Amino acid sequence: MPPVAVVPSSLRLGVFRGSVAVARGLLTPDQLRGPAWRRLFSDVYVHVDRPVSHLLLARVAAAMVVPGSVVTGRSAAVLWGVDMATTDDEVELTVPPDRFPRRVRGIRVRRSALPVEQVGRRHEVPVTSPAATAVRLAAALDLDDGVVAVDRLVAARLAALEEVRRLAEAARGPGSARARRVCALADGLAGSPQETRLRLLVARSSLPPPVAQFTVRDERGFVARVDFAWPGHRVALEYDGLWHAEPGQFAHDRRRLNRLHAAGWRVFFVTAADLHDPERLIVRLAAFLSAAGVR
Repeated sequence: MPPVAVVPSSLRLGVFRGSVAVARGLLTPDQLRGPAWRRLFSDVYVHVDRPVSHLLLARVAAAMVVPGSVVTGRSAAVLWGVDMATTDDEVELTVPPDRFPRRVRGIRVRRSALPVEQVGRRHEVPVTSPAATAVRLAAALDLDDGVVAVDRLVAARLAALEEVRRLAEAARGPGSARARRVCALADGLAGSPQETRLRLLVARSSLPPPVAQFTVRDERGFVARVDFAWPGHRVALEYDGLWHAEPGQFAHDRRRLNRLHAAGWRVFFVTAADLHDPERLIVRLAAFLSAAGVR
């Protein structure tokens, strides 16, 4: 016979240690193993109706599972409001070099000396500053993913690109050379990760470099802000993401495109599918630019 689902009001909204709840007589061991509770980490539970996010997991991991740790990497980005990790991703924590914490499923613990000035508090737990988080991600991720991460933190106005680059220049140890390269490639202007990937793809080609986030104006004033532009030839390059399919967005996009055309601009659109075939994309874009006189 399954255990009766007992849900004490004191446990419904919070995160709690199962051993403490049992010791206080709030739950029996069988009830704790029942369907009313979700296990986050060893001996750490929440009510099954409470939404679980990476943000919650990171806060719990730092506060209850590895006390004295600092939230770093993708997990730190999430705490700062930039969604770079899901509940399927491990929480990244960092402890001092002399600590040897036990391994916990769902948590990746690094050992490193973090400068005091690069650590603050967010959501009631220690976390690296946005700039230090950007440098950590630049050092840890593949080149393009690292540039995407830095661009997102800078574009969100959490960190200044100059500060990020300064910290990267001062960094030493594993990944520091890659961090410097990544931060040099970041510009913090992209409106989406795919815009950053498109910018890097064009930069690696033989095409003339465009101007990012260019504001188009005509004799009456503002026309549009385009992702990339070759202003001298009135040519724009735009990433067409899924958000363009939202209700009302199609009509808005068409009005915007008509304004650009009326101002004498030509627009080349790129989709996610195009980015999966980068060589073909560059060939098509090169032909488009050539026809517009961009060489």
